[in-house]
Amino acid sequence: MNSIEQRLLQHLEKRKTQGNLRTLRLATATTDFYSNDYLGLASNPTLQKIIQESYENLPNRMNGATGSRLLSGNTDFVMQLEKELAVWLQGEAALLFNSGYVANTALLATIPQKGDTIIADALIHASLHEGCKLSYANSWTFRHNDLEDLEKKLKLAKGEKFVVVESVYSMDGDKGALTAISQLCEQYEAHLIIDEAHSTGIYGKNGNGLTNELGLQTKTFARVYTFGKAMGCHGACIVGSQTLIDYLVNFAKAFIYTTAQPIHNLLTIAESYRYITQNPDLNQDLQAKILFYQQTAKKYLATTPHTLFINESPIQIIQIAGNENCKTVANKLINNNLEVRAILSPTVPAGAERLRICLHNYNTAEEIETLLRVALMG
Repeated sequence: MNSIEQRLLQHLEKRKTQGNLRTLRLATATTDFYSNDYLGLASNPTLQKIIQESYENLPNRMNGATGSRLLSGNTDFVMQLEKELAVWLQGEAALLFNSGYVANTALLATIPQKGDTIIADALIHASLHEGCKLSYANSWTFRHNDLEDLEKKLKLAKGEKFVVVESVYSMDGDKGALTAISQLCEQYEAHLIIDEAHSTGIYGKNGNGLTNELGLQTKTFARVYTFGKAMGCHGACIVGSQTLIDYLVNFAKAFIYTTAQPIHNLLTIAESYRYITQNPDLNQDLQAKILFYQQTAKKYLATTPHTLFINESPIQIIQIAGNENCKTVANKLINNNLEVRAILSPTVPAGAERLRICLHNYNTAEEIETLLRVALMG
């Protein structure tokens, strides 16, 4: 075995010893409490039929985009879709990317320049942290939703200032303090960037996100909307001024040098957002399930040995310290036909391991009650 293989193996063995070795596996339980498909659109038969019929009616159907948007991968369809998304998401312009990860890294790697300062919430997604690393700007973090810590760092920041937050945090399930943070950004002339990944489709008018629900869309520099969660498909877009979008087209390497999305994927995005706007009952059902979870979980607060974080979002957290302890409870749930995944260190800090429970509009009251009983009482 050569030296590099030995080094890789040593790191893998260390992970295995610590109980946090990642492996790919298939779900074995049939009740879904682990996917981000909050509205059930990924498997919605009505939506699937709409997409298929729309695809069959398209002229010049192709399996692939054949190139980047700046070469052969641009079409009237994608340009019209971006216009529709901008209207839906209440921005001047929108630009599609192949995933939320790519959109986040592209935005932060491209816009902040040397001498500027990025100040990011400590709990932002890994893709945003990666974007900060790729940027030539100074990059700092502030304690999660801590306005005092953010203001202290805004006072010290140099150059153009960028504040990066999420509307709903993926590992904790809580909301960002968006209104107060936008006020601080205005006070200190900082540019607010909001990742709307886990609020797209379930907050705001017709699912256009928490920023719009709070009326803050004109207070932001850029917003990133991801379609792989509640919209049940794939891809993302950045929403902002036409100047921002034109700049990204010219300077964002992750946009310029990648093959565009195929037409079927673009069509799925289009039909998914239209379906959400035409079917408000989807989100109403989800909100009812969230409320039922909250009410039921509160009954266990005084008796469970675990720590409960009861959120307003579909992401609910049961904190169980220790990788092995957390995996044990997750396996109990799976044995009860409830698919839940344990989130282990180092994905979260040691001692903050947790079950990340995703609620869906199709989960029943009985399933939610069983989930909480097994997880919290054993």
